[in-house]
This record gives sequence, C-alpha cells and structure tokens, in this order.
Amino acid sequence: LDREFLVACKPEERSGLVASAEQVDRQLRELRRAHPSATVERLAVLMALNLTHELSALRQAQSERDARLERSIGELNRRLDMLLDTTGAGRP
Repeated sequence: LDREFLVACKPEERSGLVASAEQVDRQLRELRRAHPSATVERLAVLMALNLTHELSALRQAQSERDARLERSIGELNRRLDMLLDTTGAGRP
C-alpha cells in the first residue's frame, strides 16, 4: 500500500522475501478495494486472519493426506507380509 519497510535477511532469502512482500501488497490492495474506508491496521489484521485461516486449512489438508498415506502404507505392508507368508519367502 505504497509503504516501504527495511527488513534484514540473508542474501539467499532475498528473493523469497521479495515474493512474500509482493503477495502481501497484492492482498492488502484487494482488501483495500473491498473495504475502502478501513484503516491500514484493520486491513493488516484482516489479511493476517485470512492468511492464518488459509494456513490452517492447508495444514488440515496435509494432515489428512498424511493419514491416508500412512493407512495405505500400512495396508501395503500387511499385503506384503501376507504374500511373503504364503510363498515362504519371508522364512530363513
């Protein structure tokens, strides 16, 4: 929103920081269009809430994917154990 801030970071982190700053600026501008009379502080809080909600949703989705993957691996291990038991391949 036409404000600049000096932020220290390692040289290898600069491009990621710049990309993040550009994303923050885009989101603040979208919020400003939706809420033209809101203060910058209110817009920042709205954006923080939006980002936190999005992060929570992503974490939940990741957790669900991890659980599905764990179940699938468990099932594959169970099948492999059964196959090895029936073929005798798992015996010394």
